[in-house]
Amino acid sequence: MKKKLLLIGNHTIHTYNYYHLIKDYFDEICLITDIPRAGQNVEPIHYVSFSYRKPLNFIRTIRKIKDVIREFKPTVIHVHEANSVALYSFLATRSFDIPVVLTTWGSDILVNPKKSVVLRTVARYVVKHADVVTADAEYLAQAVVKLVPSAKQKMVIANFGIEVHDDLNITRENIIYSNRLHKKLYNIDKIIRCFKKLDDTGRNPYRLVVAATGEDSESLKKLATDIGIAHKVEFVGWLSTEENIKMYCRSKIYVSIPDSDATSISLLEAMYYGCFPVVSDLPSKEEWIFDGKNGKRFTGDLNFVLDLTEEDFQKVAAENKEIILQKGTIRIAREKFINMYKALNA
Repeated sequence: MKKKLLLIGNHTIHTYNYYHLIKDYFDEICLITDIPRAGQNVEPIHYVSFSYRKPLNFIRTIRKIKDVIREFKPTVIHVHEANSVALYSFLATRSFDIPVVLTTWGSDILVNPKKSVVLRTVARYVVKHADVVTADAEYLAQAVVKLVPSAKQKMVIANFGIEVHDDLNITRENIIYSNRLHKKLYNIDKIIRCFKKLDDTGRNPYRLVVAATGEDSESLKKLATDIGIAHKVEFVGWLSTEENIKMYCRSKIYVSIPDSDATSISLLEAMYYGCFPVVSDLPSKEEWIFDGKNGKRFTGDLNFVLDLTEEDFQKVAAENKEIILQKGTIRIAREKFINMYKALNA
């Protein structure tokens, strides 16, 4: 029997990264998403609306997913994100005898259920009805189990892993690098203000490079101008995978300080490519960064970077590369997900 995966998720790059991670295991993969994504050519693909704001989606979207299931006849269904994507998917799949995997992404479990009773109910419903639930960090898995205690028996901890490249031979520069989305959750404004404090010491050899984009991009650029450091802050926009890797290799320090997070692929990449990581004081980060040993917890400023030596950078880079090789590569991630599918006979 052919192994056939129906993958359901929104149009974010993470959905497509997972598609490419696992595609060689299956004979066929069909994707259901919301809108096309530039640069991604996947077939077959179907588009639906996952919005809560359109009541007719409870008819149209569910009907469309059911139609795809009947036509494609998957041996397993894998839904990404415990939000409206999963709600419509699980309402559609409940009349089929097909195993369904739910991958939680972080804010769908750590943040959304705290916003309203409705979002909490949605998260609980989809977790309860999944045959397997995956989380990319132990902390996220514990949050899922706290929400639905029975989920402990069907939990798999697996991140998506990173592709590793060597021999890039790029000279490292005095760059502090940030590449998380430009939205409130990720506190890019705090990074910019802390860079200003660093610059005010009169001993700052660094420049700040801010990648990615988002709803706050223009206000962040204005902030850098208003506080007088625009000449030392470079906004480079959305980088390709290759350009992003080169920036890790050029940078000495990587900063990621969201208010909430699971295991971020960008942190794993920064670790592998030799950046000194500065991260939020979050339980999920404790699984990767040990304060003062292979990185630093953010405590309100970046001035400590002035005391880092070349020996510090080299020691941390070597240690972090070994950590990623042991538990953060695509090869390791693929094995975990394939074993999960095999356990489902999918």
